[in-house]
Amino acid sequence: MKRLCGADTPFDYAQGRPVRVSGVVVGSRGGIGRPTQHCERTHFAGRSARATRFLLIAFIFLPALAHAYAGPGAGFAVLSSFWAIFVAFLYSFYALMTWPFRQLFRFMRRRNAYGKATFERAVILGFDGMDPELADRFMKEGRLPNLAKLRDKGTFSKLRTTFPAISPVAWSTFMTGVNPGKHNIYDFLARDTSNYLPYLSSAEIKGPKRHIKIGKYSIPFGKTEIKAMRKGTPFWHWLGNAGIFSSVIRVPVTFPPEKFQGVLLSGMCVPDLKGSQGTFCLCTTRASDDKFREGGVRVPIERKNGVCRSYVPGPDNPLVEKAGELRADFEIRPELGSKSARFVFGSEKFTLKIGEYSEWLPAEFKAGMGFTAHGICRFYLKGLAPEVEVYVTPVNIDPGHPDLPISHPVTYSIYLAKLFGPYATLGLAEDTWALNEHVLDDDAFLAQAYGNHEDRERMLFDALDKTRQGLCTCVFDTTDRVQHMFWRYLEEDHPAARDVPHSQHPPVIQDLYERMDRLIGRVMEKIDDDTLLMVISDHGFKSFARCMNVNAWLHQNGYLALKDGKTESGDWFEDVDWSRTRAYTMGLNGLYLNIKGREKQGIVDRAEAEALKDELQKGLNGLVDPASGAVGITGVFIADNVYRGPYTENSPDLIVGYGAGYRASWDSVMGKVTGQIFEDNTKAWSGDHCIDPRLVPGVLFSSHKFIEDKPAIVDVAPTILKLFGLALPAHFDGKAWSLATKAASNQG
Repeated sequence: MKRLCGADTPFDYAQGRPVRVSGVVVGSRGGIGRPTQHCERTHFAGRSARATRFLLIAFIFLPALAHAYAGPGAGFAVLSSFWAIFVAFLYSFYALMTWPFRQLFRFMRRRNAYGKATFERAVILGFDGMDPELADRFMKEGRLPNLAKLRDKGTFSKLRTTFPAISPVAWSTFMTGVNPGKHNIYDFLARDTSNYLPYLSSAEIKGPKRHIKIGKYSIPFGKTEIKAMRKGTPFWHWLGNAGIFSSVIRVPVTFPPEKFQGVLLSGMCVPDLKGSQGTFCLCTTRASDDKFREGGVRVPIERKNGVCRSYVPGPDNPLVEKAGELRADFEIRPELGSKSARFVFGSEKFTLKIGEYSEWLPAEFKAGMGFTAHGICRFYLKGLAPEVEVYVTPVNIDPGHPDLPISHPVTYSIYLAKLFGPYATLGLAEDTWALNEHVLDDDAFLAQAYGNHEDRERMLFDALDKTRQGLCTCVFDTTDRVQHMFWRYLEEDHPAARDVPHSQHPPVIQDLYERMDRLIGRVMEKIDDDTLLMVISDHGFKSFARCMNVNAWLHQNGYLALKDGKTESGDWFEDVDWSRTRAYTMGLNGLYLNIKGREKQGIVDRAEAEALKDELQKGLNGLVDPASGAVGITGVFIADNVYRGPYTENSPDLIVGYGAGYRASWDSVMGKVTGQIFEDNTKAWSGDHCIDPRLVPGVLFSSHKFIEDKPAIVDVAPTILKLFGLALPAHFDGKAWSLATKAASNQG
């Protein structure tokens, strides 16, 4: 079956779709036609009969396409009801008949959209986690000449972050201009009050409610629903309503993608094909019963007659109950006398040397009855002797054949895949846990991270070329992931790098900042003085040398009880006695009371809650690490004093602000009560920001000078709307910054 036309296919950014396509091949993918196109030099919106026929067919089938995708825990749905198709047909007819009038309206609106704008284009580069102190240090050392130009000509400032300083929280505030009480994101995880278990805070996915039984198969009938848990309206929607186009690339918490006047590729919180936030596999001939704590699985490799066979695990089979996971088989043929091997994976054949990655490869998981889930993955050959070991990345949703909606419009991810080839779509695409578990070494992790980064750069420059007016924003995760994993080399005696002499610490983070500075230089070459360029980060960074288990402190101080005979618990509060527990922590910074009538087994009366909050705040604030004498918690904040809005009932009751060098322990994040409150952090993940937000502000650089003493990330949305001449929504918490006059800028 043919797919969307090739890499030379242009994309109409004003319409959000390819402009040179015609014809359609309707193939079978689980019982519903999926349109695929081939290239021909005919404008998409042309007047030819062929283009008109394509429009009609595309409008019929494309609305149903969004319902044919995989979902966490729900398998993948590939059927839509006849009713949905009938409604799609009616909509298609309406859209076709009103198309000329809608196009005229859009043309007139675009003509008037920029009448009050200070700039016709704004470019926002998000460098997740860029730290103002490191940026200032490297600028003073002359290592960041392009950031220094922005500082000298325009603005360089610390940027206040959110409570807590966690990426999904801060980026949600960035895009909506409101505090978490109005956008409903407080952490990566939220807790289910009915069972105290976590779920992903950003999206909820539910499979079809109806099924058709055919023999052993249970065919999903109806649509899978993906519900965004983030509330609030991203500021590019307000721009789109005014006729101003936006290109939005990989901004966190934009999954599932929402409709607006522009194009968008979702970022952080996009799941892999298994529905997790990233599950790698280590395929190995080495016998081991050890399991990875998180993030990966071991898969056996069987050797026979010089051929090794294994498989890549996929999603659970949604068509057969208790059938288990689907698998994609592969084989390895080591080449005698060399450090390389020949792989066969599906229809792909390739050779890898030890220490080498494959390209992105299609991974198909067949469930039966013609149903197939489509993903992509990369192989990394770790070794051939004495044991054969192969690392396989999490199976990403295939951007060229998406089973989940990862872009708006759906054709945008396909366009990028045809233009640049397959690319990572997983929200957390850099496999930090594989490095934590020593499955990848430093070099292999960096090769993966910078490979993803280069793909992102290509997308950015394509968007810059095509977004001549309006907004172009792209978030780069590399700054966050590399600092998380290599902060250990910035310090003399970090517990995670004590076996490496300080003289041998590689300058990984310095190289990272220099690389990002070169990117800024290339962007500056693409813009003029009539374009506003902003470089921002959602938070800064600090060392994570010591772990702290607040659940252990709560247990030792009588706020959390374990079942009789237990001194520690399993993961996710396995051995907690809720009938005697008044408080508990889950996630990175949240502390919750076990409220009667809210939690299923709550015991704390609401009338007693305020006094208990004050008691916990006083007990934890200023808590000292006895091993070093340093303060492990520098601030405990009562949520009622921090958040305002309609979703505050979903927030933690208190936010724990850890001191520099400290963070919630790995056990504490997973709801485990241990015997120790403090311990060393020996994992490669050695830097962090999930601490007291006052200690980790982000950065603000701008090509033009802003007048604002204490800028905050919540101010970005109102500032952009003001600069495009739009009135600010009354519910915004942020305030718009003012531009300095040219005379003041020159004096500055």
